[in-house]
Amino acid sequence: MRRGNDAADVRSGRSERIATRSRDPVWKKPPRRIESAECITCDTCLRNCPPEFGAIFDRGLDVVIVPELCSGCPKCVLVCPVDCIYVDEEWAPTGDDVWNHIELTAEGRR
Repeated sequence: MRRGNDAADVRSGRSERIATRSRDPVWKKPPRRIESAECITCDTCLRNCPPEFGAIFDRGLDVVIVPELCSGCPKCVLVCPVDCIYVDEEWAPTGDDVWNHIELTAEGRR
């Protein structure tokens, strides 16, 4: 549970979402998704995803958005050079393979 608005509390909110593998219930917007057939893997979205969400990960040939970490903000959409990021109204829970990738990356970041 978040206790305030400072950077440490925001990061701990992300850590909680990773630990529980769940979206923040206060987020009203659906998460985003990347259409891999359209993506050129430039990583611009990854570099522009706010660190308090850290929802975008490079998976080798693919860049993926973890819906449980995505607030639905438009930051990635605004910088995508090929417009391959869409609202994901019917998102599904993220699989263990992606969560394992997150756990293996330093500090849970990309």
